[in-house]
Amino acid sequence: MQIFGISLQAKAGAPAKPKPAAAKPAAAAAPATPEAKAIAAIEKAGGSVRPLAQNDDRQEVSFYLQGAAIKDENVAPVAALTKVYSVHLGKTGITDAALVYLSKLADLTQLHLEGTAITDKGLAHLKDLKKLEYLNVYGTQITDAGLGQLKGLTTLKSLYVWQTKVTEAGLADLKQAIPGVNIVKGW
Repeated sequence: MQIFGISLQAKAGAPAKPKPAAAKPAAAAAPATPEAKAIAAIEKAGGSVRPLAQNDDRQEVSFYLQGAAIKDENVAPVAALTKVYSVHLGKTGITDAALVYLSKLADLTQLHLEGTAITDKGLAHLKDLKKLEYLNVYGTQITDAGLGQLKGLTTLKSLYVWQTKVTEAGLADLKQAIPGVNIVKGW
């Protein structure tokens, strides 16, 4: 009898086919890279790390919708990532201390800090983010002094400051330092 071209009857006197060798145990997994460990820690905390696009290996890091459960220490692994384009920390429980971990992200272009407990002191950690184009500090304790920390960010295109302690004088001063920046003050 044959099924799919295979004979199910053994020929009399034919030697038995040898059994295949047992599979070798898998080699020990290679140690995780610092970046892989960082991504695992971010995901364990409820965040996500995704490529920006199929053909763009820059990364978006988001803790969006994780709320007050996200604390400063949950942001620490982000510092180990390379090519971070965007970080979303809006409406989380972070403070100024979390911004230290973002200070070395040379490619950071977008940063959401709305609805957090950051202050002017925290914005000092952003002064070296030379590619930052978008910053949202809506609903924070930022004042004119904090805006002064941003004057060197000449690539900044969009800044959202409604429900902060920023004044018209502070906004005018920043616009003079960064011509063309679009500052959204709310209604």
